[in-house]
Amino acid sequence: MESQIWLDRLKRIDREEPIQVMIIDTHTHMNDKAFDEDRDEAIARAVENGVSHIINIGFNRETIPSSIRLAEQYEFIYTTVGWHPQDAINMKEGDLEWLESLVDHPKVVAIGEVGLDYYWDTSPKDVQEKVFREQIQLARRANKPIAIHNRDAHQDVVRILKEEYAHEVGGVMHCFSGSWETAKQCLDMNFYISFGGPITFKNARVPKEVLAKVPLDRVLIETDAPYLTPHPYRGKRNETGYVRLVAESAAEIVGLPFEQFAALTTANAKRLFRLP
Repeated sequence: MESQIWLDRLKRIDREEPIQVMIIDTHTHMNDKAFDEDRDEAIARAVENGVSHIINIGFNRETIPSSIRLAEQYEFIYTTVGWHPQDAINMKEGDLEWLESLVDHPKVVAIGEVGLDYYWDTSPKDVQEKVFREQIQLARRANKPIAIHNRDAHQDVVRILKEEYAHEVGGVMHCFSGSWETAKQCLDMNFYISFGGPITFKNARVPKEVLAKVPLDRVLIETDAPYLTPHPYRGKRNETGYVRLVAESAAEIVGLPFEQFAALTTANAKRLFRLP
């Protein structure tokens, strides 16, 4: 099997060229069709760049099974299960029960990505809200953290999280793009704040300012690959190995040595997702 060849390569890398810095990509889509030609190679490159764990995202009927399969294939890859707000309109009767049947899988570490998306006009707002609330309730029943997707819906996301007692399980605000005021409200509800490729962009003033203020024990990093590629590869396909570029930029923003920042964010991710 091709993946076994690459796993053997990773073991050789670990034995012959041990990597001192460990980084966790807390949000990626390595099961995306964009990686069909070189998925195992891209995962190997991530390990070569110090990635020790990968949280891959399942967000609908198609991606959840493939994300679980990927997590079963690689010991260091984990998965989430959830229903993306853009696809809320396509959630059928029985799909919530299907999600609930998956939460006890040993590689499922969170419910997500779930939330609200007011940018893409693909699902009515009331349908998005219903699906969002149901999945917060599922996360509470399952005692799993929540990975939040929030695009142009900051006030409603915060309101619903409060109304549904999301603080009981907490989670992560994926690829955070809101203000410091919004970030504070999320921090108060037991959420971590995650940053991706945009913090490497020269014109990304707000996320950089927010990152500089978030307590270091609540910061996470991610790629959201194949999207949001960091500088200097902006405009090309993103991949999990580029999380190192995010970590390097973030470390500079918060004023820490890269190795120390990587260790902090790795500890944060392990704590939130209960990783070994």
